[in-house]
Amino acid sequence: MTRRVLPSVLLFLVLALSAGGALAQTDEQPVLPKAGTVPDLSGVAPDSFIFLELRRIIRGFQIAPVPLNLQGKDLALVGLGSYIVNAQGGCNDCHTNPPFAPGGDPFMGQPKHINAERYLAGGTPFGPVIVSRNLTPDENGKPAGLTFSEFRTVIRTGKDLDHLPPHIPSVDNDLLQVMPWPIYGEMLDHDLRAIYEFLRAIPPAQPGTCAGPGEAAQ
Repeated sequence: MTRRVLPSVLLFLVLALSAGGALAQTDEQPVLPKAGTVPDLSGVAPDSFIFLELRRIIRGFQIAPVPLNLQGKDLALVGLGSYIVNAQGGCNDCHTNPPFAPGGDPFMGQPKHINAERYLAGGTPFGPVIVSRNLTPDENGKPAGLTFSEFRTVIRTGKDLDHLPPHIPSVDNDLLQVMPWPIYGEMLDHDLRAIYEFLRAIPPAQPGTCAGPGEAAQ
């Protein structure tokens, strides 16, 4: 049942996003099906897993705060990854400096407006040493310069693959101290893959502030 319904659901997703204007514009847009080919989903229960997952994917595209490069990306994973990052994970709070654009801080009673220019580019200080890291794609399109295997290792184990100070608990066992990897590490591989795919799709950016002498990043 799932294998038969999933392609139709993904087709419906692309059409819905295209019609609603939520699909970010890129120089090379994926080829979209014609509007008349919307599949019949009347047989899919609205409270079924596949329908609920579709709603998360669509919502993820709706709340993405930056234009997305969807060329060569898995649309379903990008949408789901955006939902996890922007509606569940709170990644913007630490990895965007400052998190909100001027006049867009909801904690000040203002309409929320995420700082798109520095989105997930790191640079937030935590004490005198630790600064959040840049999660945006590098020149090779790898988020934070990591392959998916490396990204999964960091999230699952907290291992600092960059080996930046402070080296806690030891130089040989260098673990991230602010990043909540003990919690995020419980995610399914599918969810981690979705986060990674979303991070691949966001624009490269530079941190809001640079780390000073002796500062490391998390």
